[in-house]
Amino acid sequence: MNHLLKSYPRFWLKSTNAHGVHSPFVYDWVTRCLYDKKDYAAYRLIKAYHKAMRSNHHAIEVKDFGAGSRVFSPNKKRKVSAIAKQAGSTLKRSQLLYRICRYFDIKQAVELGTSLGLGSIGMAANSGTQVHSFEACQATAKLAQNQMQKMQRNNWQLHLGLFKDTLKQVPDKIDLAFIDGHHDEQATYAYFCTLLAHKHNDSVFIIDDIYWSAGMQRAWERIKKHPEVRVSIDCFYWGLVFFRAEQAREEFSIRM
Repeated sequence: MNHLLKSYPRFWLKSTNAHGVHSPFVYDWVTRCLYDKKDYAAYRLIKAYHKAMRSNHHAIEVKDFGAGSRVFSPNKKRKVSAIAKQAGSTLKRSQLLYRICRYFDIKQAVELGTSLGLGSIGMAANSGTQVHSFEACQATAKLAQNQMQKMQRNNWQLHLGLFKDTLKQVPDKIDLAFIDGHHDEQATYAYFCTLLAHKHNDSVFIIDDIYWSAGMQRAWERIKKHPEVRVSIDCFYWGLVFFRAEQAREEFSIRM
């Protein structure tokens, strides 16, 4: 948490909004997707999902297989409502995931780290996106699976188990990867490299919590400098990378 708080002022000083972006590709994404203020019908589904999790006060036993939580003690019972409020994607970011899937016409998406499915619903709210969500904690994954079934999200598929065992189930070609599990430098970079085998020229990879710790920031710096990455966008809470061979190699810091 201290690293996160210390990092934000530095990010703010170097970041910009759409007016400081000179790449047409990035400018269009910022103005037509990131800063899109339309009230989409799909938002009602996303809001209903978030409300269901935030109003669930049952306690479940959560097993942490990654770097753990900033708020909760490891491997203890936690209220679902508390997890929904303190961990996972916020409503705003779930809605942004929907807009990204819509804007880039994402057909195949992979999510590493389902948790309660608060990020999953953002992607699955776009009916044209097939979402493959990977999670190691059975308790949270089952909650997400049950809620997805209630909301008839047939375009969402759960892959339950340790990432080292389940990542072989990743589709051959993916349009979007949302890496939101195991917040550790080496693991995050390793998952990024594993998923590279499944990307194509127009894929987008999103790395969650890039300032979560010094290690996660180092992972983000390594990812940005990977030779296959052409464009990187630092949004503080997320880092996005693109592989477009026709694009000049550039780095951006943009406020969400």
